[in-house]
Amino acid sequence: MVLDESAVAGPTPVPAAGPGPVPGPVPGPVVEPVTEPVPEPVPEPVPEPAGAARAPLDAAGQDLLFRAARTSWGWTGTDVTDETLRALYDLLKMGPTSANSSPARFMFLRTSWAKERLRSALSEGNIEKTLAAPVVCIVAHDPKFYEELPRLYPGVDARGWFAGNEALAEATAFRNGTLQGGYLIMAARALGLDCGPMSGFDNDKVDREFLVAQGWRSNFLVALGHADHGKTPGRAPRLSFDEACRLL
Repeated sequence: MVLDESAVAGPTPVPAAGPGPVPGPVPGPVVEPVTEPVPEPVPEPVPEPAGAARAPLDAAGQDLLFRAARTSWGWTGTDVTDETLRALYDLLKMGPTSANSSPARFMFLRTSWAKERLRSALSEGNIEKTLAAPVVCIVAHDPKFYEELPRLYPGVDARGWFAGNEALAEATAFRNGTLQGGYLIMAARALGLDCGPMSGFDNDKVDREFLVAQGWRSNFLVALGHADHGKTPGRAPRLSFDEACRLL
């Protein structure tokens, strides 16, 4: 009979300690820590060569921004996310303003509670369609915008142009804030949103209800979302080139 030597050889001898590593406990399974996904950085635009002509936006892009875009009178139930609102601002802030003054301020009303606070300031005909929008943006401006100019327009004392000159500061804030409100509409359309801009509301009521703490002043409202095109009326006529323009 042949014996299994491993069954009778006794315990396996422990090797003498030497210069090598001392055996440790057998590791268990490695548990990777749970981390939030890191968003990919937005690539910087590639500078164009000096003197290079830019290609025009194609017809589909022009339609999206202008020809096919309409003022919205009704809305679907699709939400507008906070991420979309951040992307919207990151586009509109790139538009030009006097001395890069960027006086516009934007308050986005997203909740039913916030929009309901707007009700008493709205004209009767604007209440239903405004409160039904997923988001209503109060386009405002900061009368003290010039306090940011040392950072936004360094190299010259641009703050000194406006500090102490309230009339110039207000005119500049209102003009450029309105301009930035227009950028908001174009940026929203570029992101696939529809807009319902309006001025049928009581600015003083809006300022008291929403903007006192910030010291901002309201300009106009823009409802944002995805339009229910069945509620969109036919397009109104526009002035022709010859009616509205002159070439000198």
